[in-house]
Amino acid sequence: MSAHCQLTGARPGFGNKISHSHRRTSRRFDPNIQSKRYWLPSENRYVRLRLSARGIKTVDVIGVEAAVARIRARGERV
Repeated sequence: MSAHCQLTGARPGFGNKISHSHRRTSRRFDPNIQSKRYWLPSENRYVRLRLSARGIKTVDVIGVEAAVARIRARGERV
């Protein structure tokens, strides 16, 4: 699976590694993706979401129902 957050949409960024001699090679900055299981009371089931650390904090603030609604509004399956 790709390294992206289902809630915030965070995806890898790209840049350069710069060595001591200042040679540049490509590198990738991956978001901190975690797989987290939440109880969804409206559907009486658990849902497993792939979220970044920022996405987990967002779920803590807005609640899992609102978070799942946002994910579904983006067209992703939950």
